[in-house]
Amino acid sequence: MNALASTRRSRYAPAVLVLLALIITGGFYALMSPSADASSASASDIEDGRRLFQANCATCHGTQGQGTDVGPSLVGVGAASVYFQVSTGRMPMANNSAQAPVKPVLFDDEETSRMAAWVATLGPGPSVPGAEAVDPELGDPANGMLLFRTNCAMCHNAVGAGGALSEGKYAPPLWDSTPTQIYTAMLTGPQAMPVFNDSSVTPEGKRDIIAYLIEQRETSPGGLSLGSLGPVSEGIWAWVIGIGGLIGIAVWVGAKSS
Repeated sequence: MNALASTRRSRYAPAVLVLLALIITGGFYALMSPSADASSASASDIEDGRRLFQANCATCHGTQGQGTDVGPSLVGVGAASVYFQVSTGRMPMANNSAQAPVKPVLFDDEETSRMAAWVATLGPGPSVPGAEAVDPELGDPANGMLLFRTNCAMCHNAVGAGGALSEGKYAPPLWDSTPTQIYTAMLTGPQAMPVFNDSSVTPEGKRDIIAYLIEQRETSPGGLSLGSLGPVSEGIWAWVIGIGGLIGIAVWVGAKSS
């Protein structure tokens, strides 16, 4: 009992307890974090992904994804980040700029999946969602509208038409984005976009947002959409047609009277 009591009074006990708590917390996090992309891929697919990565991405991100002075570390970004960046052509990046633009895609779906699977082995991170999670037919567009206009419309416009940001950055239009690309963007927060994890927007809420955005691609019931840019384009046309028409009428009346 005296030995046990003296151990409890040791000045190193708090440090040991904190270290044990961190180890246990880290272990639980590693077990619970989504990393199915790596576990579901075969060893040969992961090896192919490693070779593709080192041939096309290692110059900026390092041979082990550890990052360099040019590109950030990819440890812990997960397969979802790789899928979004590569499937939209943003990566590999052609040059340093305020924002990586959409470009023609260099890799097919299999190559993208293999690279994503290899990056997923570097550390736990968000995985690529399954088909059911991104199916707009299973979503609620009305709830998606509320969520999108609360969380996204200030940058992407009320219907996903995109918009300008500061310092040369911009929120891209979402007309051509696939449901999986929209979902993985919310999971990973690319460019200036914040991360919307499952505690801020639930998986069902993400699917509702996708359903709303897909619905906006249908023909506008009002006819000409004017780019869906809201009061800017509508106001320009009001001036062009309205004020221009009044000027034309005034000129016509003046010509008639003279």
